[in-house]
Amino acid sequence: QVQLVESGGGLVQPGGSLRLSCAASGSIFSISVLAWYRQAPGKQRELVASSYIGGSTNYADSVKGRFAISRDNAKNTVYLQMNSLKPEDTAVYYCNQRYLAYNYWGQGTQVTVSS
Repeated sequence: QVQLVESGGGLVQPGGSLRLSCAASGSIFSISVLAWYRQAPGKQRELVASSYIGGSTNYADSVKGRFAISRDNAKNTVYLQMNSLKPEDTAVYYCNQRYLAYNYWGQGTQVTVSS
């Protein structure tokens, strides 16, 4: 069973930066697709960024050029570096790990962008 634990959320001013981390248990991390999602109050959960096994990445248009996803397979950890944060980035951010039919979620970490 895979467990995902996010950390790094908090309160930041507009224009600031945060780095989220997600530590995973289990042995399938390096062969999984890893992603970050977010859900703002009253809105659906949306895909923010994905990291694929071959090294490619994908981003939502709203975060391109500001956010960067990376993974460290040796540490079973995926990161989301968030720069130039905006109030509309405020949400609960969730880590996701997918392998074949298996789909795992973390508990979420709150990111609030406000002055």
